[in-house]
Amino acid sequence: MCNLYSLNRPQDEIRRWFDVSQDSAGNLPPLPGIFPDQMAPVVSAGSAGRELTMMRWGIPGPKAYGEHPVTNVRNVRSPHWRPWLKPEFRCLVPVSSFSEYADTKPRKTPVWFALDDDRPLFAFAGIWRPWTGVRGTKKDNPDRIEEQHRLFSFLTTEANGVVGPVHPKAMPVLLTTKDECRVWLEAPTEEALRLQRPLPDGLMTEVARGERHDGEATGL
Repeated sequence: MCNLYSLNRPQDEIRRWFDVSQDSAGNLPPLPGIFPDQMAPVVSAGSAGRELTMMRWGIPGPKAYGEHPVTNVRNVRSPHWRPWLKPEFRCLVPVSSFSEYADTKPRKTPVWFALDDDRPLFAFAGIWRPWTGVRGTKKDNPDRIEEQHRLFSFLTTEANGVVGPVHPKAMPVLLTTKDECRVWLEAPTEEALRLQRPLPDGLMTEVARGERHDGEATGL
């Protein structure tokens, strides 16, 4: 499962690429390592156009499994996830690279993937939902105060030939064109879910290995 990704492109570029008309994300620094339960930029669509905003990564799973935050969603037929697959709850998660962990010894090795060595922008096919409860680390929320949150996760699919040798079980659903992003945000659910497929091998590559962050050394 992808539980680490980076976003190291300038904010103006993010706004342009995702056709953002409203930006409430504040001043975004480079984000070379985004981990579960952290706040991250997300693009959602509303009546006034697309908005770049901050949401927290991880939507609670089914009660039968303890409602633990789920970062990656594979089973889109599950009744737990179906309500959040409507257009109003789909979102785009801006990304410049993502990591899977190679099963090496004595510890696993982060392996980073991007569209090419320059780490151009793309998106994860995301979903989001409002939720009230206790979230954030004890450092962020030491008193464990219950608050209102906007939470996101993103879809995964079977691994392609680039990711598969490192993580054979799954990879994120990657959207690499503006048309794919439009379909994900606007199309009826069954049409949008046709995008839940592995990216062709030739459209991505491994770009780094060994660190839990990506982008700083490349000057992005």
